[in-house]
Amino acid sequence: MGYRTDLALERGSMKGKTTVHRGLRISRTQERDTQYITVEAPQITGTVTGDASLRLVLTKELQALLPQDGCVLVAGLGNPAITPDALGPLCADRVLATRHVRGAAARAVGLSGLRSVAVVKPGVLGTTGVETAEFLLAVVKALRPCAVVAVDALAAGKLHRLGKTVQLSDGGIAPGAGVGNDRPKLDRETLGVPVIGLGVPTVVDAATLCGAVCTCDTARAPADTAGMMVTPRGIDALVSRAAHVLALSLNCALNPRFEPRVFEELL
Repeated sequence: MGYRTDLALERGSMKGKTTVHRGLRISRTQERDTQYITVEAPQITGTVTGDASLRLVLTKELQALLPQDGCVLVAGLGNPAITPDALGPLCADRVLATRHVRGAAARAVGLSGLRSVAVVKPGVLGTTGVETAEFLLAVVKALRPCAVVAVDALAAGKLHRLGKTVQLSDGGIAPGAGVGNDRPKLDRETLGVPVIGLGVPTVVDAATLCGAVCTCDTARAPADTAGMMVTPRGIDALVSRAAHVLALSLNCALNPRFEPRVFEELL
């Protein structure tokens, strides 16, 4: 059993630069051609004022990763029926879809000049019978977006990072990799457009946690921990708050001329 994590920051072979800004620890690491930005916060409150620093940092980082023009497809990955895996769908529910708001209709409600944004929740293979990569490839071919933002729950190697760490990547995302349920990767190669990965860790692999707590190798962890994941007792609040700040950051990055409170009112 190996050390299992989705966070680039926790993969020992990767080196990068770390800075502190607005009380947030920001780490930048590089793996082959993929850039990872990891933002660690003391906590996520789920409020506009409480998460102001985190939102500002995430908004800036997302703007740097996104193409300046063109429609953006936001995909909320995961299973909404399983709380630790519901981050993506909950975030998608709070992202403002604007692709259909055009012309006179947009002017009538004071929303002219909005960037085109489409939002989807692909579900999971077990309930749809369709791989996420297959679903998104079909949507990309139909909408021809300039980029895809894939939002998903992640697995961490350390308990203290659950719900307090946000990872962005310009190399896409591999759904289920951190929990040993690898699905086809979502990236430029599979979808034909740039894919930005965005996520927050909500679980820790039990074997990895056991190895850390017992200061032993995960390969010697008890066999009955195989396939088990650990999540905090307050996971419902944690996921809801994380989904809120990710969605608000995305909304502000995609349509920066609007204040955060406008999105709060609209949604």
